[in-house]
Amino acid sequence: MLALAHLRNGDTLTRLAAGFEIGVTTAWRYVREAIDLLAATCDDLDTVMNRVRLLAYAILDGTLIPIDRVADQKPFYSGKHKRHGVNVQVIADAAGRLVWASPALPGSTHDLTAARTHGIIDALTRADVMTFADKGYQGARGSVRTPFKRRRFRPKLSRRQKAVNRAHAKIRARGERAIATLKTWKILAKLRCCPRRATAIVQAVLVLHHVEANRYAG
Repeated sequence: MLALAHLRNGDTLTRLAAGFEIGVTTAWRYVREAIDLLAATCDDLDTVMNRVRLLAYAILDGTLIPIDRVADQKPFYSGKHKRHGVNVQVIADAAGRLVWASPALPGSTHDLTAARTHGIIDALTRADVMTFADKGYQGARGSVRTPFKRRRFRPKLSRRQKAVNRAHAKIRARGERAIATLKTWKILAKLRCCPRRATAIVQAVLVLHHVEANRYAG
């Protein structure tokens, strides 16, 4: 219950300790242990691909999870978002349902670099799953499809290319639902912990999300 309240509602350890009438140190230990146990059961990318390859197509997107306790600030500062945080890659299905979220990388990491670092591009290509992604993934190749982009020697897009980009954007918009689903867990509104804990927290949230989703699906 402590960990669930912490993850779902974003309750601070001080508030949890007061509510459950225990010490803050005890609350910290219980929450940390529960998060680590949940994270240990999270599917890795190879396991997830067994489900992803059955999809009509997938949607890949990245998100920044804000964080405020950063000693070495430069690697965690996102120039795109103008704040400190960690980069998490998200895979969604055709309906925009959350399928998987990656381990966290420093916020300065470009989405394409993050996807390659985690092996996501190669895994999706091996699974032969067409995947839609935004312009941040230009150059990914493989099974990843990105919008047409204007270039110096071709400043204007054709009518067909513009139409393709509009259709592409509608599909990608569904992927934003997966990120929104992830962030309904209030702990991810802004992490107040060491960045090294971010991955375990994201994985714990992912496990609990799938437990909840499977329960309602049944």
